[in-house]
Amino acid sequence: MSGTLNKVMLIGHTGDDVKMHYFEGGGSIGRFPIATNESYTNKATGEKITNTEWHSVVVKNKGAEICEKYLKKGDMVYIEGRLKTRKWQDEEGKDRYNTEVHCTEFTFLSPKGDSGNNADANPETKPF
Repeated sequence: MSGTLNKVMLIGHTGDDVKMHYFEGGGSIGRFPIATNESYTNKATGEKITNTEWHSVVVKNKGAEICEKYLKKGDMVYIEGRLKTRKWQDEEGKDRYNTEVHCTEFTFLSPKGDSGNNADANPETKPF
């Protein structure tokens, strides 16, 4: 195979409300975390084990505004996008890295009114 693919599909619960940042030129970015869980039973002990993985999601412009309006902490959402790693330096000058999911499509999966804050949410897929 000669091509490459950078595609992520996640279904999880939002860990916080969407945090928006608006730019002078009219653009916007929304950021929020989602949690995905993996559960299994330890065969030796019979104990149920759940591992949670946190993902940083970035949505731009109109998609960000829709997410801000309808997504609330605890809502279930399907996210599709690509991974992007940002490099930055901390106060000590050390290189740090953040890997984010840059969302290209999303679907709200929580039933209308489930979180108490999104009673008029539309659970349709929103491609961007």
